[in-house]
Amino acid sequence: MPVKIGKPYTVRGTTYAPDDDRGYDHVGYASWYGEELSGSRTASGEIFDPSAISAAHRTLPLPSYVEVTALNTGRTIIVRVNDRGPFTNRHLIDLSRGAAEQLGISGHGAVPVRVRRVAPPEEERNRLRAGLPATERVRTPEDILLALRDNLGKPSGSPVRLPAIEEVAPMMEPPPASPAQKNSGLLSARLPGTDPAIPALPQGKAYVVQIAAFASESRARDAARRANAFLSGADGVWRVRTGPYADATSALNAVKNAAASGFNGARIMIND
Repeated sequence: MPVKIGKPYTVRGTTYAPDDDRGYDHVGYASWYGEELSGSRTASGEIFDPSAISAAHRTLPLPSYVEVTALNTGRTIIVRVNDRGPFTNRHLIDLSRGAAEQLGISGHGAVPVRVRRVAPPEEERNRLRAGLPATERVRTPEDILLALRDNLGKPSGSPVRLPAIEEVAPMMEPPPASPAQKNSGLLSARLPGTDPAIPALPQGKAYVVQIAAFASESRARDAARRANAFLSGADGVWRVRTGPYADATSALNAVKNAAASGFNGARIMIND
């Protein structure tokens, strides 16, 4: 169906102006609704199905797609926005029962979330149009969740403000390693007493190691050349990665090599 932005409208004395905000990225609270609206018409003209993975938003185009992250768990799903609301509270988004269940919040009331507009591939859009869930995303790391939760105390629907993207200093020849450093293995990518976090590998997928991220494409390309890595660019962020790797051992070795080359903080991810 065609995308509809719509004209400004007023509900209970408050006027809302729909906007095609492609960079929409806010934190706030999500609520959800179930069978009470089953069979009614949504603002986009569709019949509301509580089991579909859908949502209501006050200003985003209809339909549009958002990535919703539960800030208490890091769980992230893709949702199709096809209705207007919520209007009875200042929550950021109203999820259908199906979306709330996929996000793991159906047993709760208002839940802190990040809502980010995305453009999923056509295959996932088709699934969502059919009321089916898209592939669940890799969980958001705890350090990012902490930064996102810091925004919750700000006015409702605050734009996301994350720490500055890591900029890698010009490469220098690393000093000779001490015996302790040689034996430390992956200390730069390890929490005390643990190995680097390694996500479970879905069938048919592979690992990559992200060694840095830049806001500048030229600096990212320079780092990629020095590290014999490749670039993955999206949303104005250039990520420097190596791989893919078929198993965790190979990925761990890549983290070790990155640290030895001066790229500390490398992390293992699923190749998307």
